[in-house]
Amino acid sequence: MTQQSRGGGVVDRDDATSRVAAAFDAIASIDDPAIFIRVADREMALDSLDPDLPLAGLTFAVKNNIDVAGFDTTAGCPSYAFRPDRSAPVVQRLLQAGATCLGVTNLDQFATGLVGTRSPYGVPRNAVDPRLAPGGSSSGSAVAVARGFVDFALGTDTAGSGRVPAAQNRIVGIKPTRGLLSMGGVVPAVRSLDCVSVFARTVSLASTAIDTCAAYDADDPWSRHRGVVPSTRPTLVVGIPAVVDLASPLDAAAWSASVAALSTLDHVVVVEIDIDPLVEAGELLYGGPWVAERYASVGKFLETDPADADPTVSGIIRAALRHSAVDAYEASYRLAHLARRASRIWTTADVLMVPTTPGVATLEEVAADPIGRNNELGRYTNCVNLLDQCAIALPGCDRSDGWPFGVSLLGPAWAEPALVGLAARLHD
Repeated sequence: MTQQSRGGGVVDRDDATSRVAAAFDAIASIDDPAIFIRVADREMALDSLDPDLPLAGLTFAVKNNIDVAGFDTTAGCPSYAFRPDRSAPVVQRLLQAGATCLGVTNLDQFATGLVGTRSPYGVPRNAVDPRLAPGGSSSGSAVAVARGFVDFALGTDTAGSGRVPAAQNRIVGIKPTRGLLSMGGVVPAVRSLDCVSVFARTVSLASTAIDTCAAYDADDPWSRHRGVVPSTRPTLVVGIPAVVDLASPLDAAAWSASVAALSTLDHVVVVEIDIDPLVEAGELLYGGPWVAERYASVGKFLETDPADADPTVSGIIRAALRHSAVDAYEASYRLAHLARRASRIWTTADVLMVPTTPGVATLEEVAADPIGRNNELGRYTNCVNLLDQCAIALPGCDRSDGWPFGVSLLGPAWAEPALVGLAARLHD
């Protein structure tokens, strides 16, 4: 007796329990204590499993800045922890669909970072090579998926936290249009930009998780009803940067190979696009006053000098006080100008493909330059939330040394269907 899962596969109803039990067995033998902050109770999870629900047998993990009933929400800082009364709406919708939450995962503290090394809970080991940083801030969620401990995982994304870890671990990460998924029950980083994101090993499963989570939330002031899907041409026009800034010749070769693979797809035309307004907009995120929103969220807590505060994170957030209201308005004017220039891209191209990051980051590089290396990783990701775009990160063609190289598909708000369709073809 089987049922068709919304992930596109067939789940044997009688096998759902054994699949979840096997996932718990795998986690019990885990050799990396920095992935999960806490694992769910096995017996309670198995007892609550309903094999007749559409996602029964699928397992997921949740970044620990998203509320899950029965778990402390730490945001990567033990002294900040609190016990929520209920799960965040996105988590609750997955549970109601039958998926099993296996635990909560590590992150760059207060979701501040793209490297995955800023946590008192340790550094999850990169699934491709332990010399590489896991990427952040959704480090534990990405590694849990990449190592096969869960089928998919929830992260959050403000500057690229749902995409950079996907690139570093050779998996798929979807950053949906802002407001498509409720931000209720999520510790904010930059409240006006934050999104819940999803990691999976396939585009289909990541898309299924997004569709399951998506619902308008009247209690979330940032929630939006799903907008009109932008129309596309019969032949999909995919823009690529006219000029790319990559970390090494190995990354440049991987990018060229990824573009060549894109060009082989039927009904796809590749054109070069000037993406300078995207890059310039992205530079505002860390170089501008949006960091003041991080202070609004947790700045007063950090001013108490908690012993377990990550020094890099604390320094970034507490420095936000140097920005004035005038700075904020001037940056918003600059962003509006860049957004208008960026919007013209969609008159030429339906979708953009860009490198997810200029290259991989090693733990040694991050230790030597924690701020600079972090900012470099966000070169092609920082702009997306600022410009109200959606994005899918997926593996590109690997570098010749075997290290991963990721690409991202970008589109205007509500363009998820076009991105998912192209990403699935490219990932195959």
